[in-house]
Amino acid sequence: MSNQMQERPPSAATPTTVDTALTRSSPYGTLAEPTYSGVTSFLRRPYRKDLRDADVAVFGAPFDLATTNRPGARLGPRAIRSASASLAWCPPYRWGFDPLERLQVVDFGDLYFDPGRPAEIPERLYQQVRDILAHAVTPLALGGDHFVSFPILRALSEQHGAIALIHFDAHSDTWRDDDGRVDHGTMFFHAARLGYVDPAVSVQLGMRTFNEETHGFLVWDADRLHRDGIDAALQAIHARVGQRACYVSFDIDFLDPAFAPGTGTPVCGGFSTHEALRLIRGLAGLNLIGMDVVEVAPAYDHAEITALAAASVAHELLAVLASRRA
Repeated sequence: MSNQMQERPPSAATPTTVDTALTRSSPYGTLAEPTYSGVTSFLRRPYRKDLRDADVAVFGAPFDLATTNRPGARLGPRAIRSASASLAWCPPYRWGFDPLERLQVVDFGDLYFDPGRPAEIPERLYQQVRDILAHAVTPLALGGDHFVSFPILRALSEQHGAIALIHFDAHSDTWRDDDGRVDHGTMFFHAARLGYVDPAVSVQLGMRTFNEETHGFLVWDADRLHRDGIDAALQAIHARVGQRACYVSFDIDFLDPAFAPGTGTPVCGGFSTHEALRLIRGLAGLNLIGMDVVEVAPAYDHAEITALAAASVAHELLAVLASRRA
């Protein structure tokens, strides 16, 4: 957290203008700007490329060339930012504090790449994330398809070594694959093989597609999570991860299609938004060093329910991070 003392406005203070992503006088606190107008940064945080004094850098990764079913997740960051406007007027529910008063959160905008040179994109994403991390901020990435987690983990592992991964998804994303392929269903296989993540201290939750190999990950598939429940799953996560540096990756298709239709590879038999938020809140106290929310494809959404779910998960993840910074 920044050591620089700055005036922090009270929660839900009413601004005198819109576009507080550009006009706010303090980077801290929550302002009740009208939800239907203004520049839609994530949670109305200031748009800034200068990361000095920032604690969290929110950035979009509008990449979906690794999808294996419906495309469109490149439009996810914009949709999540837009939906987050309806959350930005008050702190998240049930935490008892405003994470935006404890953390200086900056919307860094989107990462850039040339879609006409697809072979260069993974390296280009990695380089930009590495540059962001050089400012000692915690990354919160808005996808984009799930492959975008791979360059983020690569950059984080250079600072922290092999990371504990907490992975919410309908798919394992650990299918065995050849080197050099770009696929949103195989990147955690490669991340484990290359030492970016340590499966022995990692947990995957919600899987309901077949993969006979776990590669050492603890897998709480959908049947087990439905059967044994959220409290037991949270006990398993804390026991497995402990205080190791951990990364949370939340694929929106963890949710059942009834709660998140706007995604590329929906799978029936999933979880409600309420269950997902209970799980996220239960991560409080972990040593979170990065996070992402991915696979929102707004072309298949209805009434922004998928984008709103993604924005809500991201908001709660900020509270998880802030829970260690009283």
